Amino acid sequence: MSYDFAASLMRILSEKYPTKESIYEKLIYLQSRLYLPKGTEHFMSDLHGEYDLFLHIINNCSGVIREKVDYIFGDLLGEDEIAEFCTLIYYPKEKIAQIKSQGRATSIWYRKNLARLVKLSKFMSFKYPSFKMRELIPNSYETVILELLNTHPEDDEAQKIYYEKLLNSIVEINSGEDFICAFTILIKRLAIHRLHLVGDFFDRGDRPDAILNLLMNHPAEVDIQWGNHDVVWMGAALGSEVCIAAVVKNSLHYNNTDVLERGYGISLRPLTIFASNLYPNENPIRAAELACLMMMFKLEGQMIRRNPDFKMGSRLLLDKINFDAGTVNIGGQSYKLNTMNFPTLDKNSDDIYMLTTEENEIISGLRENFLSSANLQRHVDFLYKKGGVYTCHNGNLLFHANVPFEVDGSFKKISFNGETYSGKDYFDYADKRARRAYYDRKIEDLDFMYFLWCGLLSPTAGREFHTFERAFIDDKETWKEPSDAYYNLIDDPKICDAILTEFGLDSKSGHIINGHVPVRVRKGETPIKAGGKAVIIDGGFSTPYHEKTGISGYTLISNSRGFRLLRHQKIADVKTALAENKDIESTAETVEILSHHMTVGDTDHGQGIRDEIIGLHKLLLAYQSGTIQPKN
Repeated sequence: MSYDFAASLMRILSEKYPTKESIYEKLIYLQSRLYLPKGTEHFMSDLHGEYDLFLHIINNCSGVIREKVDYIFGDLLGEDEIAEFCTLIYYPKEKIAQIKSQGRATSIWYRKNLARLVKLSKFMSFKYPSFKMRELIPNSYETVILELLNTHPEDDEAQKIYYEKLLNSIVEINSGEDFICAFTILIKRLAIHRLHLVGDFFDRGDRPDAILNLLMNHPAEVDIQWGNHDVVWMGAALGSEVCIAAVVKNSLHYNNTDVLERGYGISLRPLTIFASNLYPNENPIRAAELACLMMMFKLEGQMIRRNPDFKMGSRLLLDKINFDAGTVNIGGQSYKLNTMNFPTLDKNSDDIYMLTTEENEIISGLRENFLSSANLQRHVDFLYKKGGVYTCHNGNLLFHANVPFEVDGSFKKISFNGETYSGKDYFDYADKRARRAYYDRKIEDLDFMYFLWCGLLSPTAGREFHTFERAFIDDKETWKEPSDAYYNLIDDPKICDAILTEFGLDSKSGHIINGHVPVRVRKGETPIKAGGKAVIIDGGFSTPYHEKTGISGYTLISNSRGFRLLRHQKIADVKTALAENKDIESTAETVEILSHHMTVGDTDHGQGIRDEIIGLHKLLLAYQSGTIQPKN
C-alpha cells in the first residue's frame, strides 16, 4: 500500500473518528466485543413453499425458545403453564385474544407474564452488546424495555420497588398487550442471529412468496444459497421462455397455481382456454399441464441445440418419436409410449421443436406477465442480493446440491466456450453467469439458468431429469435419473477434506452443509455424513415428502458450543397450537461439541473487527504523533 493511499484512508477514517476520545471508546468496545459468545446460526433448506410450517419454526426458533423456557422455568412452572407461555411467545396477539375470550386477561395475568418475559429476555441477551439490544427491541418500546432489563430486583429493595412500579404502570395504562408483543418479538430476535437458507423456496407448496416476504422483513442476518427450483424461477422472472414453461408446468403439476395467480398476478386463463381446446377430455389443470409440458420440451430442445457445452443432448427426444409405431428411441432402444395424443406436434415439420403460432402467443403473453410482476421482480432482486451459488461462512461451506465429481473422486472438469472449470472455479463461474443473466439478459445466460435447473453438470442440480419418460413411458426403468458421483462420495471424509480445502477452508474444523436430496429417515438414512464433516439438511419440509422422509424437516443449529441437528417430527398448525398449546415435536442430535466456547473473535465478523482495530490503532498513532490533527 502506497503512503499516499494509506494517508487517504487515514483521513477518511478520521472523519468518522475525529477525536482521540472517540477512538478510545470504539477500541474499548471492539476489543471487548471479540470475547462475547458467537451468535446462534440456523440452517434450513428445501422449504418448497411450505409457509405455515416455516412460520411456526421461525416463531418457535426451531425449538430453541422452548429449551430456554424449560431451563429457566422448568422447576417453577408446570407443563401446562410452560406450554401456554411458549404459545404466547409464538403467537402473542392470537393467544391474548384467546385469553380475553376466556375471561382470564386480568391485571395479575399481564404482570405475571410480563415478568416472565423480562426474565427470559435477560437470560437470552447475554450474547449481545447494549447497542445491539437497542436495535433488536421494536421501535417506541426500547426505553422502557431496556430499563426493565437493566433492573436487579433480586439484589436491592429499591430496585425491586422500581421494577414492580414499571410493570404496574404498563398494566395500569392498558399497554400490557403491546409490551407483551414487543417482548416476544425481542425474544425471537435474540434467539436467531443469522439464518442460512440452503436453497429451494419454490414449487410443491403454494406460498413461497409469503416465505420470501417474511425473510425480507426478518431482523436476523440472512444469506441464501440458490437451489435449482430457485434458479428456474429467477430465469423465468428474467424473461427466459424455457424457464417460464418449466415454472408454469411445475405449478400445474403440484396444483399450486395460487402462487402464480394470486401471489404474482400472472394469469393462466389464456393457457387454460388454449389447453382445453387441445385436450377436451382432460380436466383444465391437467390439460394446461400437458400443453405447457410440450411447450417446455420444444423450448428445451431449442436451448440444448444452442448450447452443446451443456451436454444435454440425450434430452432431445421429440425428434426420436416414431409416430407410426407409437414408440420413442432412447439410447438406441425403443420404448412404447403410453399416449400418442400430441396435438401440437407436427411429424411432417422440418423442425419438430418449433412452437406453433398459438404456442408462441401463449408463451409471449406469459413472458410479459412474468416481466411485469412487481412482486416477483422484488423477490428475485432479494434472491440475487442475499444469495449465490455458495457461501463460505465461519469456516463452513454452504451450497444447495453438489460439487461435480468423477467416480474416481477427482473434481469433474467442465468446459464452457473453450475454458475448463472444476471445484471452486466452477462454482464461481456458475455464479458469474447467473448474475450476468440478471444484468444483461442475453439469451446464452438465460439458457444457463435453465441448465442450472436441470443439467447433470449443474452444481445446483447434479441430476439428469427424465421428465419426458415419467410423463409418457410406463416402463419405470426409464424413470431412473443419473446423478453426479458426489452423492455417493460425500460420506467419505477424504472427499469432504478435499472439498473444504478446495474452497480455502480448514478441513479439520469446517463442515459442508447442503440440501437438495431428501434424507429418508424412515429407511434408516442419516443426514450426518463422513463422521460429521458433512450434513445433508433436506428432511422434507414439503408436505408431499413427509411420507418419504418420515419427518417434517431439519434445522441445523450452530452456537458457541457446537452443532446440533433438530429433527422435526410433527409441526403443529397455528389453530392447533392455540387451541391445545401444541408445539413442534423435535429430537436433537449432536453433530459436534467444541472443546471451547466460540466467541465473536473466532468468526468471520471477528476478523473484520480485528482489521478495524488495526486501522484505529494507526489513526490513534497518527493523532498522537501529530501526523493528523484531531478535532477539539
